[in-house]
Amino acid sequence: MKGSTYRRCYCRDEDGRALNKSCPQLSSRRHGVWAVRQELPPRQDGTRRSFSRSGYSSAKDAQDALDQVRALLAIPDGDDTENQTRIGDLLEEVSKNAKAPLPDLAETRRRLVRGQKLTATMTVGDLLDEWLDVKRKSRKKTTLNGYESHVRVHIRPALAHYRLDRLGVGHVQQMFDGIDDANEAVAAENQARRAQEARCRWAKGGRPPAKERERLAAERAKLAEMPPYRRITGPASKQAIRRTLRTALNFAIGREYITFNPASFVELTPAKRPPGLLWTDERVARWRETGERPSSVMVWTPEQLGQFLDAAEGDRLYAVFHVIAHHGLRRGEAVGLDWEHVSFAGRQLLVAKEITVDGWTPIETTPKTDGSADVVSIDRETVAVLQAHRERQLAERSERLDAGLPWADTGKVFTDEGGGWLHPETVSETFRAIVADEDLPPINLRDLRHGAAALIKAAGGDLHDAKVKLRHSTITLTSDTYMTLFREYEDELTEKAAAVVPRARKAADGTSAHASLTQEPGNDDAP
Repeated sequence: MKGSTYRRCYCRDEDGRALNKSCPQLSSRRHGVWAVRQELPPRQDGTRRSFSRSGYSSAKDAQDALDQVRALLAIPDGDDTENQTRIGDLLEEVSKNAKAPLPDLAETRRRLVRGQKLTATMTVGDLLDEWLDVKRKSRKKTTLNGYESHVRVHIRPALAHYRLDRLGVGHVQQMFDGIDDANEAVAAENQARRAQEARCRWAKGGRPPAKERERLAAERAKLAEMPPYRRITGPASKQAIRRTLRTALNFAIGREYITFNPASFVELTPAKRPPGLLWTDERVARWRETGERPSSVMVWTPEQLGQFLDAAEGDRLYAVFHVIAHHGLRRGEAVGLDWEHVSFAGRQLLVAKEITVDGWTPIETTPKTDGSADVVSIDRETVAVLQAHRERQLAERSERLDAGLPWADTGKVFTDEGGGWLHPETVSETFRAIVADEDLPPINLRDLRHGAAALIKAAGGDLHDAKVKLRHSTITLTSDTYMTLFREYEDELTEKAAAVVPRARKAADGTSAHASLTQEPGNDDAP
């Protein structure tokens, strides 16, 4: 392909037309500038194009630029028309911007060989778009929602504008420092709102006087203008954000865009799992007094669980609560259970699917982890509960069909009134209503799963038994969550074991009834 260097100037004649090569002053070496012109491979539609650039101060500078353009054009093999066109696209794009440097030869060769983009420098934002496009085809919807939330709220606003190959540990650290700053602002706003709410309350009994009503109205107007309560981004959430960014950057390393993952070297506060605690009498009394929960993971005692199940027994969802409480299924796993995966004779059920929500829409997916998809052994009482539930479900089906109403044969163990999928949030709402009616200490539905671990300990099991029952991937996960709970049960069992030994009552004066073994009755002077 043809190419050359030449000298040109920008002089014009009296009519304003460019003189170009006809300028009489071009005979002087000090007049004009040097330029290059190189024919490029045709576009995909076959039209011709060229690379043109001027402004070089010497013939040598212009020739060096032309040699670099020709070296770039020589990277693809002579019969590789696809990559020749890509190089042409790159040089045509560069030619449009006089200030843009010529592409680096080694970098362009590397990108061409690896099938990467040539016409733009990849930013972190470009990487995130590409990575999420790939993940949309391979990841569960719930996992993808978590990735997209982290990217949208935290990662993209802070890092998207950086060049990917220049992203450093400092940039990522700044993002997390910004999250800490935002947490301080949120905490201050929440505290101000709590203080304002206190000013809006009339602490004395009866109707407040007119002057106080005016003051309260003014305080409530101020409260309405304040921002709502917001949650801070805690240590566990920051660790999850880093995992998302680290996964995206590992994807970039796999595509050979970069060779270093800065997210792996950011220092963050370790996220500790909240310990599971029993609702002991002392903690219940403290909660009723202050309204504060001792831990985010609270577990009912067997007596409290029995009170709940007794209250729930008349509800059509009783069986799902029973299965979760006794066998540790997650909410989505219980709602996604199929009758074909329940064996009454073998006293087993297979966790093979789960129903979760995307926003509000229920979706059916595989269980949370590979280890979660497993067989769960069930007791005879649970078999009886499920058999009774099956009979009620068949009766519901017959009643609807006899009434001319539709019934969806989904094959699910737990369904709505029409046989369709049971919305997971329906289970949670029903659970919360029963807890409130019974005035039980508060737990979340997922804490019923934690309660299954407590029942294992109460029955004499250990951490390994709990790991197997809950289908955890590692015993470390089980230990981090339930070690404190198991110790509390150990204390209770120790006290009960000591109480098994019958002892005589203490005497009224406080001396033991067994004092006669060492002291004669009535002999106060005995040694």
